[in-house]
Amino acid sequence: MHRSLQTWLLVAQRLGVALITLVIVSFAVFFATELLPGDVAEILLGQAATPEAVAGLREAMGLNEPAISRFLSWLSGLATGDMGRSYVNDIEVADLLGRRLSNSLRLAVVVTVICVPFALTCGIAAAMWKGSILDRLVSILTISVISIPEFMVATLAVLVFAVWLSWLPALSYGADASNFGALLKAYAMPVITLTCVVSAQMIRMTRAAVIETINTPYVEMALLKGASRRRMVLRHALPNALGPIANAVALSLSYLVGGVIIVETVFNYPGVAKLMVDAVATRDLPLIQSCAMVFCVSYLSLITLADVVATLSNPRLRK
Repeated sequence: MHRSLQTWLLVAQRLGVALITLVIVSFAVFFATELLPGDVAEILLGQAATPEAVAGLREAMGLNEPAISRFLSWLSGLATGDMGRSYVNDIEVADLLGRRLSNSLRLAVVVTVICVPFALTCGIAAAMWKGSILDRLVSILTISVISIPEFMVATLAVLVFAVWLSWLPALSYGADASNFGALLKAYAMPVITLTCVVSAQMIRMTRAAVIETINTPYVEMALLKGASRRRMVLRHALPNALGPIANAVALSLSYLVGGVIIVETVFNYPGVAKLMVDAVATRDLPLIQSCAMVFCVSYLSLITLADVVATLSNPRLRK
């Protein structure tokens, strides 16, 4: 009973730290957007930006209020689910985000379903037969992909599959998605790019976590007692490497929400990252802030979940 209470207290502590971090991040996001060059009112008015019109628009938008007052108002709105209205489109930010967030989540789910089993299998297999041809091949391929920036991976994918082979459209939504085959082609390019980028890092981290666990004395003792290498890894090493593997998966998947700006821009995919890029170009501050908070909440949620899984799976972390 005491151990169970201690475990739940640790979980509550992790959640509290995540909440405090989120508040700090919201402060940083708000004041970072305040430092963007250019006057929002002048950008919105364009050629009609007379001093009187700019002053009137700033007053109507509440931009003349102190920054800390606007931050507290924005933060209280976020707490109640009110993200404000877009300066450019005059639409609720929640509505704009809802349309794009479903696209980003759909892409993230597809990539997750493909890359997580693939990456875990390759990472565990490479660790199981460390030093073999398979391990060397996996290491060479993963290091090569990690060394190449994601925009280069996306560009190479377009060059190979769209230009040379003409198998897939260069733009994600440029094809007719009226049937399953067309829909598959429309999603293929960003899925291929993200799977390569995310899987490579996940394979490396999984391999390192399993090898570190294999080198512990109790796993080596199982091997000395006659356990096969497969049994040693799957029955003894893998359960104890669950925490580091969960962290590896969480860190890799967090990229799917906050780090796909280049991929969505290259393939013109209508996701949250592309929406944020467009919002920065028009200085749509409420939209920029809300997109950034979606990224931060997703990242913190994944990292906190991985931390909780690691705590629950490893008794040593509970002390």
